[in-house]
Amino acid sequence: MKIANLPTELTEAEIAAHVIAPEHVKNIQIEEVDESKEVRYDIPVVTRQFVIPPKLNVDAFGKAIHNTLKDSVTGYMFELRQNGNLIYTLIWNWAQTPADLRQGWSEDTRMHVASVSKFLTAVGLVKVLDSKNISYDSKIINYLPTYWSKGNNIDKITFRHLLTHTSGFSTGGSASDYTFMKSKVAAGVTQIGSYDYENMNFGLCRILIPIINGNLSKDAQFPTPFSQDVYWDAVTLSYYKSYMQANVFTPAGVNNVDFKPISSTKNALAYQFPHNNNKGLDSGDLASVAGGAGWRLSTKELLNVMDHVRRRNTIIAPQKAQYILDNYFGIDQAINTPAGTIYNKNGSWGSGDGKTEQCVAYFLPNDMELVVFVNSPIGQSNFSLRGIVKDTFVNALSS
Repeated sequence: MKIANLPTELTEAEIAAHVIAPEHVKNIQIEEVDESKEVRYDIPVVTRQFVIPPKLNVDAFGKAIHNTLKDSVTGYMFELRQNGNLIYTLIWNWAQTPADLRQGWSEDTRMHVASVSKFLTAVGLVKVLDSKNISYDSKIINYLPTYWSKGNNIDKITFRHLLTHTSGFSTGGSASDYTFMKSKVAAGVTQIGSYDYENMNFGLCRILIPIINGNLSKDAQFPTPFSQDVYWDAVTLSYYKSYMQANVFTPAGVNNVDFKPISSTKNALAYQFPHNNNKGLDSGDLASVAGGAGWRLSTKELLNVMDHVRRRNTIIAPQKAQYILDNYFGIDQAINTPAGTIYNKNGSWGSGDGKTEQCVAYFLPNDMELVVFVNSPIGQSNFSLRGIVKDTFVNALSS
């Protein structure tokens, strides 16, 4: 019997082979999101008064970033754009060390962007909600799979709650595989409105987007021999991936985005610092944690998306992009500076032995966007990447 509701690119054989929670996504270390707990690099911030709003001294900014990072990481890639045009690039050392493929960085080198995926998912969710005239304050319970059990207060959670980590889910970990999220929905929540950074807030979005978009009904039932969970996970992941490619990546000129490394591109690996010529970590296929993590992009590709989101009107309207930033949809911080507000999304993914891939994406004043990829901890203390960028940015402002 041919199964209804299957994406054209998904076969029954792939469903049979699908694993909801593979071992390599368990016990992962993600970014620190509590600013008070971040290890800050000692960059004395100069407090100055400006008569008129200052501008960024790009050369001073770039040199200071390089001096801070160059002897403290295995490698990094830095790109700064203004109005979508590249104005400054820094490249340092290895994307893959001689212990692996001996590859340097380039703007086309892909890496797992970890929780920067949350911002991308936020853009996708906003776009699909707008297309269906659904309010961000609508309840998610109307779009969750019917066969899921819903615990206390699930009927009070809105899309806005998911997008701002105020849903009430509090898991104490980074898990966001399908059965884990299903179990947490069944358990219910108590503290709706309280901030708690949870991968599953955006993991749920990968299930909600295909239902909202009409790719499959929330009432869908799949036949044996596989469990409903396996079908639902495989099918919604495929539809989520297709939606994001067609509606977020392709409009920005970014093709073949995936949750795993693909052979047609160069791919960075994660290393310890110092790397000691040990082999790096390939974090593998991360589809099972998609939504809150999982996407692999290059600095060039991520900046292309940020450019199109912010000003090109190809994905969402520029005014909607500003609304997303001002309302903390899928971002971590909005920081006031003498030059204006800067917005960031941080991402980090690491193994128990310290191998780390991390990145930060910043929306800066004066139509600038910045992306930095680092494929190790920063120094022995694993300093905050977004903190380094923020403090260096403020120090590099000039009249």
